Amino acid sequence: MLEIQTIHPLKNKARILLTSVFGPYAQDDEYGSRRINPMELYHNQVTREQGAFSLRMFHNSFGLMLLKENIDAPCTLLDFPTLERFTQELAANHYDIIGISAIIPNLGKVKKMCSLIRAYQPHAQIVVGGHIANIPELEQRIEVDHICKGEGVAWFRRFLGQDVTAPVKHPHVSSGFGTRIVGVTLKDKPEDTAAMLIPSVGCPLGCNFCSTSALFGGKGNSINFFETGDELFQVMCEIEADLKVGAFFVMDENFLLNRTRTLRLLELMIANKKDWALFVFSSARVIKSYTMEQLIRLGISWVWMGLEGEDSRYAKLSGVDTHELVKELQSHGIRVLGSTIIGLEEHTPENIDAAIAHAVRHDTVFHQFMLYTPIPGTPLHEEHKRQGTLLSEDELPLADTHGQYRFNYRHPHIPQGKETEMLRRAFVRDFEANGPSLARLIRVMLTGWQRYRNHPDPCVRSRIDREVDPLRTTYAAALWGMRASYRGDKRMQQKLDVILKELYRTFGWKTRLYATLAGRYVAWAVKREERRLAQGWTYEPATRYEQNIQAQAISQRHKAADFMLSLPSQTRRPQSPLGPF
Repeated sequence: MLEIQTIHPLKNKARILLTSVFGPYAQDDEYGSRRINPMELYHNQVTREQGAFSLRMFHNSFGLMLLKENIDAPCTLLDFPTLERFTQELAANHYDIIGISAIIPNLGKVKKMCSLIRAYQPHAQIVVGGHIANIPELEQRIEVDHICKGEGVAWFRRFLGQDVTAPVKHPHVSSGFGTRIVGVTLKDKPEDTAAMLIPSVGCPLGCNFCSTSALFGGKGNSINFFETGDELFQVMCEIEADLKVGAFFVMDENFLLNRTRTLRLLELMIANKKDWALFVFSSARVIKSYTMEQLIRLGISWVWMGLEGEDSRYAKLSGVDTHELVKELQSHGIRVLGSTIIGLEEHTPENIDAAIAHAVRHDTVFHQFMLYTPIPGTPLHEEHKRQGTLLSEDELPLADTHGQYRFNYRHPHIPQGKETEMLRRAFVRDFEANGPSLARLIRVMLTGWQRYRNHPDPCVRSRIDREVDPLRTTYAAALWGMRASYRGDKRMQQKLDVILKELYRTFGWKTRLYATLAGRYVAWAVKREERRLAQGWTYEPATRYEQNIQAQAISQRHKAADFMLSLPSQTRRPQSPLGPF
């Protein structure tokens, strides 16, 4: 076990590089990349079988961004580099500390990066963190000086001799970029994208399979960066002013669980006439503890909610009819992303179809399906370890332990290898029964607008109207194009027809005209996208390079020095006022 160095000898003078693992990601390679496990949350785990209708987008490495914002030392962020770009950075710039954030399947990439650091910058101290830190005896598998387990801001502050108790500074950044759907890439406009907001990490509910909960202390524990509604409101106001946004993607495992903070935020939103939209994660029982009026005025527009499975033994679902809850939420315009587990202990080849059908009947806007996977560090992993049912890495490499391919243990009822098809079956049946998620999104948004367009609170009206504005034009065209793509499928055409005609009825002839004209382009773009996908095209994120103020100052000094060295010697040498004498 590594001993954590309490304070780096250079303290806040140390030059720091923070980086994610290198790409490309959506390919099968020697370092652990897998085509089935791309660097896309939605296309990886939610809409992966929807073809050209799949939502494609990337999310920044928020943890690294939060670290950079709270480090007083010169700090550079390199997000989504290629191997060549990472090597170039090591060759071109000196660093005293290099931090790598990764998940467990990325072990091979981290190992390669550590070896490159040792070759190019042998004096740099290597810090590895993120979910990969839960791999047992990780320090024996990679060349590393420190392993940061859990929350990184306090760890790095302690390491650099900073005040660990200082308030957390929140980065001002959009939650996603590179959005692409129906074959069209949308322009990245900060004002049109929800801003990232991280109030807390960890979840006190501590489900036995949850690696995020385990990473931050497990059941009964969480870490609040902003304890009160007042603190959170102030941060949101600052982000709103800087990015000109009105929506926040709340990166908190169960945001509504902190009821005191949430209700205080609601009070401040009402008092200050804020019409924000919030996209949140919440458990079913927690969201039911709020009135619908509270949820609507709080701006809850999108909820990621664990459905897990029928007759689930998890307390967060106890006594909740999830079908009725989803129906109620979506009838008020709140888009639901449901999450279902394939391969629970009770699942068998005989009952898996019934379990999938139960999930599909929710008709959520989006639906995530994941294999029941014991990740190192979780109680579920410890349980399988005690039972001796875990597979060895020879039987299943860590690179394939990501929940979208194979079990990493021997399931009591499902034969090894059968789970892959079962998982795909769930995605396909949800898509076939409920149609493209984009169409479902349009349907639910329209329902919300029809219900609340005359709400007595002007902030509710303002938010709803702002959110549905694309329904009048671009979304209507997308729906027209999707409908045209379903020639030969009368059932799905009729399903989309109902929504399209309701858009026409609600927004009038301008929407009909726009949909008919622009929809033809969408239909063409869908066909083009389908051809590209059939040819094996994959989508990769662009590299992001940022420096904090301290690192920028060093770079400017280096540029000035390089400029002076580039001048002819007689030009850069100071001349005596007496000439040659």
